[in-house]
Amino acid sequence: MSVLGRNVAFLSTYPPRECGIATFTQDLVNEIKKIKLINFAGVIAINDNKTYEYDSDVKYQLQQFVREDYVRLAHELNESDIDLLIIEHEYGIFGGESGEYLLDLVDNLNIPFVLTVHTVLSNPNEKQLMILRELGEKSVKVVTMAKNTIPLLEKIYHIPSCKITVIPHGVPNFPVLPKETLKERYGFKGRRIISTFGLINPGKGIEYGIEAISMVAKKYKDVLYLILGQTHPNIKREFGEEYREKLQKLVHDLGVEDNVKFVDKYLRKKEILEYLKMSDIYMTPYLNKEQAVSGTLAYAAGLGKVIISTPYMYAEEILGEGRGLLANFRDAKSLAKHIEYIFENPEKRLQIEAEIKKLGNTMMWNNVAYRYVIMILSVLDIKSREEVVI
Repeated sequence: MSVLGRNVAFLSTYPPRECGIATFTQDLVNEIKKIKLINFAGVIAINDNKTYEYDSDVKYQLQQFVREDYVRLAHELNESDIDLLIIEHEYGIFGGESGEYLLDLVDNLNIPFVLTVHTVLSNPNEKQLMILRELGEKSVKVVTMAKNTIPLLEKIYHIPSCKITVIPHGVPNFPVLPKETLKERYGFKGRRIISTFGLINPGKGIEYGIEAISMVAKKYKDVLYLILGQTHPNIKREFGEEYREKLQKLVHDLGVEDNVKFVDKYLRKKEILEYLKMSDIYMTPYLNKEQAVSGTLAYAAGLGKVIISTPYMYAEEILGEGRGLLANFRDAKSLAKHIEYIFENPEKRLQIEAEIKKLGNTMMWNNVAYRYVIMILSVLDIKSREEVVI
């Protein structure tokens, strides 16, 4: 690699594939291109069993479930002018058990890579532990989105602290109409709106959110819970709409059809931000304590929303120091209690909104992308000096 080498590529899922990491990568790439301090060399899109029509940003493709494709890709990258690869890592987006096929790529890769971890488990199984340890060992830098994952990366995965850097999840910064204007436009005038969005799956704990709304609705008949998003494609492929139908039955059994609305579609960024803007409370009743990052919670923080959440790792960090409210896991009464507290204490709501907005401003994509570019330039500079010495 030359001293002036600045060609950087990203390995990730990518739109139109419906995946949170795909959206994350597209947002990051779009902002990095604006900064123009490095040469964006393209995205290597990870394909599942569908065919996608990608835009011109996608220069290579990787077939997720074809093991030999990982070695082929490594050789192609070695022969290219790419100086650095950024790997967006989540166990489920790569082939093999816990995504182990990715190791075939890095074992054959001659260019340096940075690993961005979207999941950091405190109790990994043997395979998950081995994979992330090896990826951490072979990477030149590991990016995590929450400070409280650093001890896990160091102690469990044996990644040295000098390799780890924290860069928050980014948040889009689009102009959005005022809350009451949007409520009227969407037909929700006069409603107290609570929302949850994302690809629906059993780990979201939405049943507890629905039960909480059934309690709150006894006192606040104008409350409306918006459950926004499609069923996760992997869940839909394996189980169909079993989970969504279970939730719909729960709504019927509890008699809250007027207080719960499903918006069953893949939401574009503008729609997400509009639904969030009109929400009085954003709620993530997730079940997994170990969830290290939540793009949906990050979006809500960016818009300065009051957030009520279960205390998974990312929520604890983002909502600490008075920036939100934490309810108990699998506890509808706890969620309901927090919702009613916000409804009954408007001055507290304003205080929380001000605190979360301060943090949210630092998470705007332009700021986050700048931090990625500084990290990338630092890595490339170190590799250049190493080559000069050699």
